[in-house]
Amino acid sequence: MTVPGILLPDRAFVLIRHGETDANRAGLIVGRLEAQLTDRGRAEAAALAGIDWPETPLLFVSPQARARETAALAFPGLPRSVVDGLRERDWGRLEGRPLAEMIPREATPEAGEAWADMLARVAAALRFALQDPRGGLPVLVAHSGTIRAVRRLTGGSEHGPRAANAAPILFTPGPGLWAERLWPRPGTED
Repeated sequence: MTVPGILLPDRAFVLIRHGETDANRAGLIVGRLEAQLTDRGRAEAAALAGIDWPETPLLFVSPQARARETAALAFPGLPRSVVDGLRERDWGRLEGRPLAEMIPREATPEAGEAWADMLARVAAALRFALQDPRGGLPVLVAHSGTIRAVRRLTGGSEHGPRAANAAPILFTPGPGLWAERLWPRPGTED
């Protein structure tokens, strides 16, 4: 079941979290802050360039540097659309604090973005990408929080473990329910 009042086009798409960042490695809350990809994060992103996509990817990217760098490494030479609505949640006064201080997702962080506002913003960005009239597979490069929002918008749960860095997730529409599965990475048999 999808979120009431949120209609998404019935079009499969792939969502990829950026490669590992210095903040991921340090266990920090980073939404709007500009974390940098680590060497491992760059390698994770570059490995995605080896995927043999079944259709030409239509690339949509968060404006944040870690997502843009991941997209450039994963899809060299492919044109991309920067979509502001794919950016990470603004955690307000929690930005840069340890993950142990994270509040419940539904709570609004002091001086930050409400969860309902993030859902509405991500829904608009997702509709924009899925309504693109060009043929091809929409591929969105964004953030853990954006993926949590998309999971909620497609009838899943925003709770549970965060998405792995640079791990493509395929979302496919079904009758009233979306399916989610990891896309096989290059060099794996999954």
